[in-house]
Amino acid sequence: MTHSQFHRIRRLPPYVFEQVNKVKAAARAKGVDIIDLGMGNPDLPAPDHVIEKLKETIGKPRTDRYSASKGIPGLRRAQAAYYERRFGVKLDPDTQVIATLGSKEGFANMAQAITAPGDVVLCPNPSYPIHAFGFLMAGGVIRSVPATADEEYFRAMERAMQHSIPKPIAVVTCYPSNPTAQVADLDFYAELVRFAKKHDLIVLSDLAYAEVYFDDDNPPPSILQVPGAFDVAVEFTSMSKTFSMAGWRIGFAVGNERLCAALARVKSYLDYGAYTPVQVAATAALNGPEVCIHEMRGTYRKRRDALIESFGKAGWDIPAPQASMFAWVPIPDQFKPLGSLEFAKLLVEKAEVAVAPGIGFGEHGDDYVRIAVVENEQRIRQAARNVKRFFDGAATTLHNVIPITAAGR
Repeated sequence: MTHSQFHRIRRLPPYVFEQVNKVKAAARAKGVDIIDLGMGNPDLPAPDHVIEKLKETIGKPRTDRYSASKGIPGLRRAQAAYYERRFGVKLDPDTQVIATLGSKEGFANMAQAITAPGDVVLCPNPSYPIHAFGFLMAGGVIRSVPATADEEYFRAMERAMQHSIPKPIAVVTCYPSNPTAQVADLDFYAELVRFAKKHDLIVLSDLAYAEVYFDDDNPPPSILQVPGAFDVAVEFTSMSKTFSMAGWRIGFAVGNERLCAALARVKSYLDYGAYTPVQVAATAALNGPEVCIHEMRGTYRKRRDALIESFGKAGWDIPAPQASMFAWVPIPDQFKPLGSLEFAKLLVEKAEVAVAPGIGFGEHGDDYVRIAVVENEQRIRQAARNVKRFFDGAATTLHNVIPITAAGR
C-alpha cells in the first residue's frame, strides 16, 4: 500500500514549499550560497533571560516528568497577564487559556475538536496553509473568502452564508496576515463579531504577529477587545515571532470557554504538553522585560526598509508591509506567465535567492511571492544585487525560458 492511498493524505496537495526546498538543497549541495528569504523562520536569538531560566530549570527531577497538557498554571497566568496589559482583556487562566505546541498545533487540534465530516469552514485565500489544511485533515470542506479586511470581505462572507450547503460552522481570520501582511482594526473585528453572532459562526483568530508591527501608534488589536467576542471567538498567539522562540513550540489558544474546553479535551488524548522547562522559560518571557520585543521590532523595521530600498533600486517594487516579518510582493510583469512556483525556482537558480511562492498559500496567491526579512540587512542588499543581475540578464535569456514553462503550466 502506498501512502497516496491513505484517505487523509490524499486530501492534502503536495507541500508546495517542498519543491522550492529541493531546488535550494540541490544548489547548496553544489556549494552555492543561497540567501534564504523563504521561510518565516526568525534568525534572531531568544532573549538571554529566557535561556537562563531554561538552563536553571532543566535536570530537576520534577521537571523531567510528564507536563500538563493544557499548560502549567504559571504559564497560563502569564498569558492572561499579557492579554490584560496589551489589550485590556481579562482572561480566566483556568478556563480561557490553553497553552499549545505553537499556534499551528492549536489550530490543527481545534479543527479536530469542532469539525464533523463535511462541515464547511470559511478560510482566507491566500492564507497560511494550516488554516485550511487543519480542517481538511479533520474531514471538513473549505470555502475561500478574500484575505482583506474591508467591505469586499463581508460581501464575500454574505455570499458564502447564502450559497454554502451545509451552512458554514466557522471562519478563520489572520491579521497581521501571513502571507499578505495586511492588518485589521477594531471596527473590522466588531463587524465580524456581529456577523458571527447573526450567523452562528465560530471565529478562529490567528494573532501570531501581534507584536511584529511598525506603526507604533497602532499596535494590532485582538478580536477579544470587542464586547461579546468571547461568545464566539478563540484567538491563537505564539511565542515564535515575539520572542524568536520558533523552535520552542509554545503558543496559546484563548477566549471562548466551551471551545477552549473542547481543545483541552482533544489535547489531553494526544499530548502531555511541552517540556516543563520550556514552559517555565516561556513564563519568564511573558512576565519579563519587554526590551527584547522593542529590539526585535526595530530589527525587522530596519530590514524591511533595506528590502524596500534595495529591491526598489533593483527594479522590483516592494509594497511596504505595516506589520509581520513578510512582504507580499507582486511578481514582475515579465515573469507573471511563469506562475509563482516556477518563478521562485528560477530565483534560486539564477539569483541565488529563495522566496516563498504565493501559490503555497492558495490559488489566489499565484501572482505573488512572500519575502521574509529573516536575514540581516547586508544579506538583504546582497540579495537585491543578485536579483538586479538576474533581471538585467533576463531580457536576453528569458525568451528561452517563458514559452516552455508557460506551455507546461
